[in-house]
Amino acid sequence: MSIKHDMTDGITGTAGAVCEDKARSEASSQKLARIAIFASGSGSNFQALADAISQEPEAYQAEVALVVCDKPSAYVIERAKAAGIDTAIFQPKQYENRAAYERDVLARLQAENIDWIVLAGYMRIVTPVLLAAYAGRMLNIHPSLLPAFPGLHAIKQALDYGVRVTGVTVHLVDEGMDTGPILAQRAVVIEDGDTEDTLAERIHAVEHELYPQVVKELIQGRLQPSQPRG
Repeated sequence: MSIKHDMTDGITGTAGAVCEDKARSEASSQKLARIAIFASGSGSNFQALADAISQEPEAYQAEVALVVCDKPSAYVIERAKAAGIDTAIFQPKQYENRAAYERDVLARLQAENIDWIVLAGYMRIVTPVLLAAYAGRMLNIHPSLLPAFPGLHAIKQALDYGVRVTGVTVHLVDEGMDTGPILAQRAVVIEDGDTEDTLAERIHAVEHELYPQVVKELIQGRLQPSQPRG
């Protein structure tokens, strides 16, 4: 009886190992969602996203496949090169209008089989050209608790208005200015003596933590947006 028991344990252990190997193989063979990150500046949010996703591509079920930038001198391009990620630089002044610019951008995204667009400090208003192609698959991060302080200089707006709490919002992109359905928010307390620089530093730290988390949960289908605001 003891011999039979030992043999059964051995067979069960081997079968379990085979099943685990098969599961890992199937997980690794699943198609990863391809993300394009749009940025115009230094790319700190790009870096946080790229680092997080590259460390756990299977957990994110995604990979950063492309960086789209509208400024040839932006430091995000150097960050992308260092990370081994392809870049696509489009200069708006070379196009007759925004729609023509975005048609070229869209052609590159389609050529790269991009599934999701993640805006990370991209300083351009997105037109219906991209919105129609990526409806529900384009997200943005904004340094305030929307709907408060949309648009440019949100941190300065909060300080000038005198609020005691601001924060960070991740939302889907629609036709309006920071009006898309909200995916997640996190508050940041404004401290006595805060300047734009000191407050921005704390807000950016929250952004770098929150944005990768939201991207992961959204792609995995575990996060649903709020209803659009009227």
